Amino acid sequence: MAVDSSTFETLTPSQFITFTLPNTINPHHHRCHLHTPLLRIAVLDSPIATTDDPNPIIAAMIVPDHRETDWNFCTESGHLQLLYDFSNISRLILIGNNLDPNSEPLDYVRTIVDPVDMEKIECELKQLVIALHPKVCFRNGVPKTLFLTYEDDVLQRVVVERFVGPFVGEFLVEDVQLENKEFRRRLRFKRMPNLIQSQVPVVASVCNVELGLVSLEKMKKVEFRVDTGTLVQPYLTPMVSGLFLIVSSVNDRIQRGFSPRALCLGVGGGALLSFLNSKLGFEVVGVEADEVVLSVARGYFGLTDGKSVKLIVGDAIKSLGSLNDKFDVVMVDLDSSEARSGTSAPPLEFVKKPVFRALRSLVYSHGVIVINVISPNELFYETLVQQLQDVFHKVYAMDVKNDGNIVLMATVSPIAANDHDCAFSKRLRAVVSGSYMESIVEL
Repeated sequence: MAVDSSTFETLTPSQFITFTLPNTINPHHHRCHLHTPLLRIAVLDSPIATTDDPNPIIAAMIVPDHRETDWNFCTESGHLQLLYDFSNISRLILIGNNLDPNSEPLDYVRTIVDPVDMEKIECELKQLVIALHPKVCFRNGVPKTLFLTYEDDVLQRVVVERFVGPFVGEFLVEDVQLENKEFRRRLRFKRMPNLIQSQVPVVASVCNVELGLVSLEKMKKVEFRVDTGTLVQPYLTPMVSGLFLIVSSVNDRIQRGFSPRALCLGVGGGALLSFLNSKLGFEVVGVEADEVVLSVARGYFGLTDGKSVKLIVGDAIKSLGSLNDKFDVVMVDLDSSEARSGTSAPPLEFVKKPVFRALRSLVYSHGVIVINVISPNELFYETLVQQLQDVFHKVYAMDVKNDGNIVLMATVSPIAANDHDCAFSKRLRAVVSGSYMESIVEL
């Protein structure tokens, strides 16, 4: 694809351009995974880039081997999230093998990259990267090139299946092996591929601890059993710890013969619902916007609905007006469907007093609302907290210390003196460390 070089002379907010160039890297000079005759070049300008920035930061990244068809690297939404992962980048350039982005995702095995070889490759790509700098970068001579490196904890990845949902669009289920040798099953949406929507531990059906280190082919053939009794998504255990605020009230209801009840807005793979039901004895109602996602949760993530777990297909906000039951806790795990605003949760349309009043009406007088929060900026967080404080009695927070996640908890009425020696408290502390309770801070 021919591209006018003047296209890149200025920064244009959200401009996304892909093109190909002949691959001139000599693989005989050094080991290089950039082997296709053409290289795919993708250039994205930050949505907040400005033409009057005198010192914009321009960066390049070489797409890791076997991840060329990974949505993180071959889609505009993935590219945008990569850009957001690095502070103050005005333009991010991705350089990789030219493979069909619509082909089946490649299975991935992390390869050992020789730093010397990578330095040589970057040197050969230097002139290309310089040519993609805006004019302002040349005011004081030829700019220095900045190459970034993508790192995560995945050793191996096998795509189990791809799906298309009427609401979330294309998404996939994948099995991965992590650096700590654990296996996980993950749910990822194409619209926000860098965000792990759900993940659960999986256990190989064969007792071979070296599985996955020996051969990816073995990993592909092994059947995995889903472990629904363990929470591995970093913010889910802090969300469950919100129950420490109401342990005595929940225990009283149990003593009177009632099962505790939870409403979960946002289901995904269903890890939270399964845990609340199997480990803490909750009757759970889950609301999910996409029926295909629910089907996948049942078929691939071990979510079982029935008498004690009820699943509803529908919009989370609209569903609030149609629910007639009361709950001890409402768990909100919803993220924005708009990648351009960056990763954020809950959606902006959720952060409104009428929504919070509707939530308040659904919980018992001792109840608590628990919300997973990913704040795109300080104003978003401050507005969310203020809206909650205007509607609820008290608001509490816990910093998850994971990519900016914070769990907010809002109580309807003053917290009763909690008896942490009661039966429900002991059951809760058996699956959630008491240190989480100590991390809850009143705002």
